[in-house]
Amino acid sequence: MSAEPATADPAAPAPGGTPRAPEERERVSAFVSLSRVMLVAFVRDRSALFFVLLFPLMFLLLFGTLLKGASSPHAKVEQVGAVRLLDSVRGEARAGLEQVLTITRGDDEAAALEKVRKGDLDALIKEGPDGKVVVRYSAADQVRAGSVRGIVNSVVQQANQAASGKPPTFVLESSQVEDEALKPIQFLTPGLLGWAVATGAVFSASLTLVGWRRKKVLRRLRLAPVSAGSIISSRVAVSVLTALAQTAIFLVVATTPFFGLKLTGDWWLVIPLVVCATIAFMSIGLLAGSIARTEEAANGLSQIIVLPMSFLSGSFFPTDDMPGWLKAISEALPLRHLVTSAQSVLSRGGGVMDALPTMGGLLLFAAVLTGISWKLFRWED
Repeated sequence: MSAEPATADPAAPAPGGTPRAPEERERVSAFVSLSRVMLVAFVRDRSALFFVLLFPLMFLLLFGTLLKGASSPHAKVEQVGAVRLLDSVRGEARAGLEQVLTITRGDDEAAALEKVRKGDLDALIKEGPDGKVVVRYSAADQVRAGSVRGIVNSVVQQANQAASGKPPTFVLESSQVEDEALKPIQFLTPGLLGWAVATGAVFSASLTLVGWRRKKVLRRLRLAPVSAGSIISSRVAVSVLTALAQTAIFLVVATTPFFGLKLTGDWWLVIPLVVCATIAFMSIGLLAGSIARTEEAANGLSQIIVLPMSFLSGSFFPTDDMPGWLKAISEALPLRHLVTSAQSVLSRGGGVMDALPTMGGLLLFAAVLTGISWKLFRWED
């Protein structure tokens, strides 16, 4: 009879002479198996791959592009009438000046001041009596205002140095076009308010729609004697009330003596602005909720939409140094127009005509996206 093949004894010593414990081998085997399963699951989960690997890269590319020109700020100023200091700069010095300042000429000081208040110009420069160079800037962007003053002051000093041994030819006088008591909160509040309204409306619409679909609430509502209009209008009403509560809280806190927000112009126009914006951003959430199948996917898709839009729309910092193609994208975003109009009516003395076009554009945007969402809408998975 042939001998049976010998089987390995689990308790036999390893080749190195150390006994193998069965528990140790089981732990190693379990660790390897679980690691392999988790790695395969991670690779197959496209959402996880995106948010872990590509989402941070997207922000690197976004901030890298936005801040690429931050080291060389370029400002827009208007020269009102003849200004000897600027007119005397020639040749290479003029070329160097135009690399940091875009100088236009005009004769209407009041119109130029209004452009500065609205943010269309960074400053105006005019010649005052006794060689004074008067710079009027807006406090909306302290960095840009400081840049303009620094550049003009440098030109003044160079001109005075050229006339060595003589009294200073030029003297710089600078002031902001707004009330000197204004604080940065005047320009911080509209941006953060716009971001809060956009975030609340997009997330509430997308997560509610997906959650109701997964829990079969939409199916039960469809079978119930309740019209789709009633469902939609009730959701819109709740979101609008939430946005108005956000607005009230923002304004109450910002106007406390500690922060010192001073409401200017027809500031109450921010209320219809917020209502129209909420409807517009809810349409974005409705589109995201129509596409996504899970709450996690809806949350991720909403984040992808809201965060880049917030940075591109100037909610957190000015976007004047963005490349031209990014500015074109920014102009197409509803949040950009909400922030700009809110700044105008809250802190720049704006009126109805500063808010009305934005309200109409937001409602048109909502109508278009709602129509697209309706085509993609599903009552059930």
